[in-house]
Formats: sequence, structure tokens, C-alpha cells
Amino acid sequence: MKRIVVFLICMNLFLMKGQELTIPQLSQYLSDNPFLMSPSFAGIGNYVKVRMNGVTQWVGIKDAPDTQSLSADVRLGNRSGIGMVIYNDSNGETKQRGGKVSFAHHLTINKYDDHYFSFALSFNLNQFRIDIENFDPNDDSAIINDRSSSNPNFDIGTLYRRGSYYLSLNASNILNKDVQKFNQVFEPNTLRNYYLYTGYTYRRSRRADFEIEPSIFFQYFENGQRSVTDVNTKFKWYDFLDYYYAGFTYRFLNDQLGSPLYVAPIIGLKKGDFYFGYSYQVIMNELLGYSKGTHVITLGVDLFQGISNCTCTY
Repeated sequence: MKRIVVFLICMNLFLMKGQELTIPQLSQYLSDNPFLMSPSFAGIGNYVKVRMNGVTQWVGIKDAPDTQSLSADVRLGNRSGIGMVIYNDSNGETKQRGGKVSFAHHLTINKYDDHYFSFALSFNLNQFRIDIENFDPNDDSAIINDRSSSNPNFDIGTLYRRGSYYLSLNASNILNKDVQKFNQVFEPNTLRNYYLYTGYTYRRSRRADFEIEPSIFFQYFENGQRSVTDVNTKFKWYDFLDYYYAGFTYRFLNDQLGSPLYVAPIIGLKKGDFYFGYSYQVIMNELLGYSKGTHVITLGVDLFQGISNCTCTY
């Protein structure tokens, strides 16, 4: 009975995630890695930014979701950027692997006011597979081989920046999914989701060594017609070019404002060219009795630093 209850809870929480057919979007973007969330950030920075992310969800529950990803982006010329992401994701007996390649272009509205607009396009390729290796053939004799499909898709993104304020609007998985190899009645083929990321970085002065960055991430899933919101705050301390930060994120379903999915403290640092970030997500729903929480770890390195002739890529 206990396993049945856990399974039903997990299915209820994962209905949103299952339709994405892409890398699960938790708090990785807060670890100095907004490109992982939006292609419009590709090429912002005077270096090759490489980030490795590991997400282990719902520790203590067998076959819980587990994800690894590697992302990198770099400036291309003075006004553009390119980036790539590869990932491996498993959730029980369902597996998905894939990657995306992105191109972004950055326009200057007014360089004296640090006023910019960016737009981007990504091509995605995802392989989704149901692994029957651990299935009991006595439960369903119709299942005789693995089910898999490969699906190409596209994302589009925009980014508006003015001074310390930023706003990113994005649409992911624009094309419908190929469901011919699965149950076409129950398997969703509409993968589109839309998301907004906005925030503001506050410093008392340009020379100040402390800043506060409140931000909001909102994501809407077209198929399930549900949405989630993250409310985030980061506190960052600078030591010349190095920095340290701490903060928290609060995620909730928008039709259940008073019942958060999780609350997550976040910490991190950048020392020289190396970066480390960590988040521990404290589950705030029925899974709390079965799981010890979710761990999100980010490791990174910045390579080949250079100087751009356009402030739009700073």
C-alpha cells in the first residue's frame, strides 16, 4: 500500500515534468547558469562558460528522477553568441537523452544606459525511451521490447536588459511530439511550455562589494494548463573578481499558492576561473514522509577570457 501511495503522489507531481521532453528545470539556472534556462543568454560574458549540473531528486525514493547536464556558451564575434547543452535524464524506467544548439544575437539600444535586446533560436534533439529490462513479463505480456522515439524541436527566446534590470521571455518545444510508438490516447504530444525570467540586481554603488538580486521564474505548460513560479533572492559578496553568494528559492503551483512544492537554500562561490554552486530542496508536500529532499550541484570553469568591442556581451 505504501508503494502505491508513493507512486500516485509522484505521478501527480510529475505530470508537468513528463510533458517537457527536455531537461527538468529546477534551480540550476540560479547557479550562474541562466543559459541553461534560456538561449538568449548565450555569449553574454567575455569567456567560454562551462557548467556541469547534477540533480538527484527525492533522495530515499527508489527510481526517483536523476539528471546530469553539461552546458557551454561563448561569444561569437562582438554581438552574437553560441551555446550547447547535452543531458541525460532518468525517471524510473523512462530515460531521455538529448542536446540543443543555440544561437543568440545581441542588439544595443543605448550603450550609455546599458540598454540591450537579445533574441535566440535553439535546435533540440531528444531521445525518449521506455526501458523494459526490469519489467515483469507476467504483468503485461504485450510488452516485448523497448519503446523509443527521437524528436527534433525548437526553442525561441528573448532577453531585455536595462541597467540592472533584466526580463527574458521564452517558448520551448514548439513542435508536437511523435507519439506513434506509444499509447496515442494517453501520451501527450503537445510539449510547448512558456516561461518568463525577470529580476533586478541592486548595488548601492558600482564600487560596492555587496549586492542583492531578487528574481522570479514563471513557467506555463500548455498541455496540462498548469504553471509553476519560483520566487528567488540571492545575496552576493565580492572580493575583487571573486565572489560568494547565498540565498533561497520558493517554488509553488500557481493554483496552490499556499502549498509550496519546495523551499531551497542556495550557496555558491567563484574563485578565479572556477565555480561551485549547491542547492538543497526541502520538500513541502506529501513526499516529505518518504524523501530526504533533492540535491542540485553545479561545477564550472570559465575559459579563454577575452575582451569584446561591444558592451552588449558584457
